[in-house]
Amino acid sequence: MAPPPSSAAATPTHSAITLNINGEKYTLPVDHRTTLLDALREHLDLTGTKKGCDQGQCGACTVLLDGRRAVSCLQLAVAAEGRAITTIEGVAEGERLHPVQQAFLDLDGYQCGYCTPGQICSALAVIEEHAAGWPSAVTGDVRPEAGVPALTAEEIRERMSGNLCRCGAYVSIVQAVARAAEAAQAQAQAQAETETETETGTGTGTGTGTGTDVKETAA
Repeated sequence: MAPPPSSAAATPTHSAITLNINGEKYTLPVDHRTTLLDALREHLDLTGTKKGCDQGQCGACTVLLDGRRAVSCLQLAVAAEGRAITTIEGVAEGERLHPVQQAFLDLDGYQCGYCTPGQICSALAVIEEHAAGWPSAVTGDVRPEAGVPALTAEEIRERMSGNLCRCGAYVSIVQAVARAAEAAQAQAQAQAETETETETGTGTGTGTGTGTDVKETAA
């Protein structure tokens, strides 16, 4: 005897979603079980993000979600809808490498290169997290009044510990992150000084009202 037909509609297993990736929007149909990693690689041909362990253990598939790092093999594509996704393809500015990419290149922070996209994406987040004052498991003083901890080699190793390099390029990776962090800090400091000069009118070419006084006197 055949079972009676169900009165409830079958639960859909596919949806059309729109993903915001590297500033561009992509609409694609996906099975609800599709991971963000597979959506990137298999559906959108963004193969810079690598599949390593596929269990969230190696960090090769690391991307940025709203500026925070995430292992895309454990992130469902449908759950990433409406969030800003940054993959390794969106890190550089045109032909100009990001300072983190340049540091990895200059200091040989890679060997085979398979884990490098994930290492770079993670390093981007590490630098931002550190600048924001986030402590790590090895931070000695986590009190807010202690301020931003020094980004030592030990701090970098701990903060990057979720990204494995089977070639063993860890020494160069730590050096690359440190150099990129120093560059980011110098850039932020220069920008803050420029903004201060603009607000106070002490910067070169900002003007202090002298030109107006001359015109009024001449009139």
